[in-house]
Amino acid sequence: MLRWLLGGREAQGPAEKTSLLFIGEEQPKNCYTELQVLKGHFDIVRFLVQIDDFRFASAGDDGLVFVWNIQTGERLHELRGHTQQITAITGFKMKTADIWCSMLLTASSDRTISLWDVDNGNRVHTVSELQSSVKCLHALERLDLWLSGGNDLCVWNRNFELLCKMEPFADAGITTFIELPKNCIVAAVDKELIIYRLTLSTCDEQKWDIQEIRRLRDHQDSIRALINVNDWAFASGSHIGEIIIWDSLSWTVIANTRVFAETANANEQPEIKITPFKQQEMSIQHLASDGEYVVAAVGNGIYLYNLLTRNVTAYKKNAHDSNVLQILKFSEKHLISCSEDGSVRMWELQDLPLAAEPASSGFFGMWGFGRPTKPTSQHLKKTPESAPQRTLELMGDLIGHSGAVQMFLYFKDNGLVTCSADNLIILWKDGARESRLRSIALFQKLEQNSRM
Repeated sequence: MLRWLLGGREAQGPAEKTSLLFIGEEQPKNCYTELQVLKGHFDIVRFLVQIDDFRFASAGDDGLVFVWNIQTGERLHELRGHTQQITAITGFKMKTADIWCSMLLTASSDRTISLWDVDNGNRVHTVSELQSSVKCLHALERLDLWLSGGNDLCVWNRNFELLCKMEPFADAGITTFIELPKNCIVAAVDKELIIYRLTLSTCDEQKWDIQEIRRLRDHQDSIRALINVNDWAFASGSHIGEIIIWDSLSWTVIANTRVFAETANANEQPEIKITPFKQQEMSIQHLASDGEYVVAAVGNGIYLYNLLTRNVTAYKKNAHDSNVLQILKFSEKHLISCSEDGSVRMWELQDLPLAAEPASSGFFGMWGFGRPTKPTSQHLKKTPESAPQRTLELMGDLIGHSGAVQMFLYFKDNGLVTCSADNLIILWKDGARESRLRSIALFQKLEQNSRM
């Protein structure tokens, strides 16, 4: 472990280290020069959930849930209750007696779901003896309801009372779902997206019904990612590299693209044959959006899709040595990605240099000297409109984990949090900022002592 913290890391698996992306020990654009290792889990840490600007929760295969302070790294609460690995977790706010409380919902392979009060660490409710494990959870704060998905879809109220339930799915269960306008839910079930609508019961205003409205069958393979893009659109990505942008109100297709096909066509030359991509290279592992772009983790690479121009603006095919598990565009020009190879990388979005125009033949061109024998148009290639206009440059490689980095949380000024298969959580801090804060704290203490 010491070798890792000092800057050495070997590839996590059969893939070889990509020497072209190694930027060395000097990383002037990487602000995360300090790290703090948080221990407590004894198995793979798979989930991180942000509670507020200063707290987050971690959960994993050991069945434990910890609540941490992002500024100090202090463990605030240890939530024990599950006997097997955590399969889903989500945080939300709940109002009780005119006070808003931070809550956590957790589901486990032990077929239980628990509700926790994050402020005091107490377990408020538990549902046990479910028919199957829950794969996803989602809180509908506006309706004071929450959903659980897996082999069936259930709607619960704040008292953990089951309000309604969809029948078990025959072939595959729900892998993920998101909320849409007008009390609608979209759930990913194998190749299909199923639209559901929640309605108040006509007999009892405290009861809710759920109805299936439509099935969207535009994907050709299993759906791996599903996100809200903005107020009017959502996106889904499949195992064969499809990204579909949908209208959130009409549920119609706004745009449909295959990221690998698009980037291959943009770079294709007549004399070069494009080698068929392996299935793993095309699979979309994760999607994220800032409302203007959709960023996709596709195999080992990362892709930036422009919603306005509807094309891939920039990409890095071999961004990591193994599958990219999460990607985030956290500013106008910067992205973060993490991978199964144990790395966390920061990227800068840069404009590609404009193609140089052919030089004029000057004076000799007036008399025909130096004039090309063939028309210029035969030599110059017109740049395809779909060709990427920007490039992704590596600006930081965060070395610390010895196992696959499962996910991360970005806390702006308070830094970055990562969790891994090495059972560790690492807080990455801006070294310059932390140094200034320590200096200010020291001067304040000296001033107080001088007054005494």
